[in-house]
Amino acid sequence: MNIVLLSGGSGQRLWPLSNDIRSKQFIKIFHTADGELESMVQRVYRQIRTIDKDATVTIATSKSQVSAIHNQLGEDVGISVEPCRRDTFPAIALAAAYLKDVKGISEDEPVVVCPVDPYVEIDYFDALKDLGAQAASSNANLVLMGIEPTYPSEKYGYIIPDTPAPVSTVSMFKEKPTKEIAEQYISQGALWNGGVFAFRLGYVLDRAHALIDFENYEDLFSKYETLDKISFDYAVVEHEDRIEVMRFSGMWKDLGTWNTLTEAMDSHNVGEALFNETCRNVHVVNELNLPVLCMGLKDIVVSASPDGILVSDKEQSSYIKPFVNTLNHRVMFAEKSWGSFRILDIEKESLTIKVTLNPGHQMNYHSHDFRNEVWNVISGTGRAVIDGVVYNVHAGDTLQMNAGSKHTIFADTELQIIEVQFGKDINVHDKHKYDLPSLF
Repeated sequence: MNIVLLSGGSGQRLWPLSNDIRSKQFIKIFHTADGELESMVQRVYRQIRTIDKDATVTIATSKSQVSAIHNQLGEDVGISVEPCRRDTFPAIALAAAYLKDVKGISEDEPVVVCPVDPYVEIDYFDALKDLGAQAASSNANLVLMGIEPTYPSEKYGYIIPDTPAPVSTVSMFKEKPTKEIAEQYISQGALWNGGVFAFRLGYVLDRAHALIDFENYEDLFSKYETLDKISFDYAVVEHEDRIEVMRFSGMWKDLGTWNTLTEAMDSHNVGEALFNETCRNVHVVNELNLPVLCMGLKDIVVSASPDGILVSDKEQSSYIKPFVNTLNHRVMFAEKSWGSFRILDIEKESLTIKVTLNPGHQMNYHSHDFRNEVWNVISGTGRAVIDGVVYNVHAGDTLQMNAGSKHTIFADTELQIIEVQFGKDINVHDKHKYDLPSLF
């Protein structure tokens, strides 16, 4: 199975756990069978591998999410990186060119495209395999998944099939309706449009070449910033007559708000929280090293992270976005390909950060023009490189790098460091990367 997972968007609706770097799919709130926590993207990736261990999985995403994807899924997952946001048609066109020119996928092979963050069970991925098989054998150019609606939703578009058969041609598409109109659609046998579809790779490449002047993946990547922002629905689906829809009646949820997310949580709290006996339908997600005590609350979500604290009625939590838009706050936590960092303190001319490096990983070899740095190793062992000299490090060691000094650190075990930055101009753009000499 060739599957493209669309991983876009920023994290406003699940603030304060999500932000411009960490979107909702990277928040770890689900318990695995062994009691560990996993995120939506980890859950979906694990489920795909359960159904098809040899599946070619490609994640279409922005540059800001690449580090988090590598952190959570490892280095082997395919990533089609969008240089900037250009909506779903350019993203899918770029991913299609990536599959052909980088991964060597034949134009005759079927490709399934779906969002990276649905909350589903394993039968959904069985259905994705069937969707791909239908795209391979059908005369249709596009095969959509139509999800059996469980209520008249105003959040989704609708697909109205010609027949009630498991696979049908499509009569028409309807945009997001009012609740009353949604009820009318459902009475006509309409299905939710969950943004899941399949096609033969050559079909989308032909459509892309018809709308964009490019030669191959590298050429399309170089021109990406010049492309018009347009959705796949507007660019392709609305102009295609040969479309089928396959019904899916299994469990499917879009966990786009705190209200829907807490419905899928398998416990009332992630992180440290206490509830008295009068609490009802209260959920806490706490990433701080502080306890949260809830007393006498009903239908409330509490979310605490280094970026802020949310206390909200669950229904009202759906309307968070306009308030988050007014905030102008530095991202305080982020996952990187090598580990993670959490900002502890911000002063006028200093910044204090807790850095965690995963075993076997290292930062880029880099320097800064306008700031000095001090590393205080608080746990673990590793090796630092400062201006070409290797130093073995362990808990209690302190290293200093002045502005202009090239430096990196490699973790032999999980390595935790308190990094203090000093300077009048501390910003993320003050960084030069270098190739690391062969020192170890």
